[in-house]
Amino acid sequence: MTRTHEVAGKVMQELEAFDKSRPSIDTPQILIVRGMSKLRVDHQDIPAVLSDLLKKLGARRVETISEEAGNLIGIMDENIRANVDVNAETDIQGIVRMKESFESMNCHVEYSLGVLGKIALFIILWKDKSGMGPMFVELVVSNMAA
Repeated sequence: MTRTHEVAGKVMQELEAFDKSRPSIDTPQILIVRGMSKLRVDHQDIPAVLSDLLKKLGARRVETISEEAGNLIGIMDENIRANVDVNAETDIQGIVRMKESFESMNCHVEYSLGVLGKIALFIILWKDKSGMGPMFVELVVSNMAA
C-alpha cells in the first residue's frame, strides 16, 4: 500500500465515505478519490469537520491564498497532467472558481488544503443547500517528492 493510499484511506474512514468510494486517478504520485459520506453534517459544521479531520491526521493546514498553496497546487497539477490531458492553465483562482461552480449548482461547499510530511492533501466537501441528501467528498492526495 502506498503512502497516498494510506492517507486517503484514513480520510475516507474518518468521513465515513470509504464504502463505494472510487478513485478517478490512482498512481504512485497522486490519488484522487470521490465518495459519499454517511455522516449527517449540517452545512454550517462542514468547516469544523475539515479542521478536525486535519488535526486527527496530524496535517498542517495551508492557507488557500498563499505562496505555499500555489506551490502545492502546482505539484498536484503536474502529477495530474502526467496522467490526464488538461486543457487549462494552473492557477490558485481555479479553487475559487470551483467553489463558485458548486454554489451555482445550489450546493454548500468547503475545502481545505493541508500537508502531512511529504504528502499534500486537498479535501473538498459539498452537499445540497436543501440539507437533504448526503455530503460528498473529493480528495486529492499527492506526493510532493518525485
